[in-house]
Amino acid sequence: QVQLVESGGGLVQAGDSLTLSCAASGRTFRAYTMGWFRQAPGKGREFVAFITWSGGTAYYADSVKGRFTISRDSAKNTVALQMNSLQPDATAVYYCAARRGWGTENPADFGFWGQGTQVTVSS
Repeated sequence: QVQLVESGGGLVQAGDSLTLSCAASGRTFRAYTMGWFRQAPGKGREFVAFITWSGGTAYYADSVKGRFTISRDSAKNTVALQMNSLQPDATAVYYCAARRGWGTENPADFGFWGQGTQVTVSS
């Protein structure tokens, strides 16, 4: 069984930075792509970024490109999402997800999910 636990969410002001972390356990994640998604109230789950576990290739949604950075520590089985210049439209529950194989923007392609962490950006 795979477990993903997110941490690092909170309340920040517009323009602030925040780093989310995801700790993975239960499997060898060498062949897994790790992703971050978010879901705002009343909206569907939205792709944010993914990173391949072994190759370190990262891919971002256009809406966060240049401001968010996804990174991973394979030795510790952790994935981080550094978010800079946050704006109120970034307010959402952020989820860590994992899937075997290459990355995709479709949340339905990810089989493992964390419980989510709330990020609130005030104006």
